[in-house]
Amino acid sequence: MTTLTIRNVPDEVLRALQIRAERQGRSMESDIRAILEEAVLPERRIKLGTLLYDIGREANLSEEELANFDQRDRTPTEPPSFE
Repeated sequence: MTTLTIRNVPDEVLRALQIRAERQGRSMESDIRAILEEAVLPERRIKLGTLLYDIGREANLSEEELANFDQRDRTPTEPPSFE
């Protein structure tokens, strides 16, 4: 996991983060990680597999055809190299 340093955080923002973390019952570091994760990976995002499954249900596919959506290869892909 990578370390992230944020410079020049205004005092009032730092204090608000401390208060929020206390209210959440977490350390400030843990709470900031949760804030960042929620910002970039929101719960309401549409996941492709779920979307395809829903489309299949609306298209009245058979249970066997729908089961194919659960047989995805979940192996992480390697990023492309542009060198």
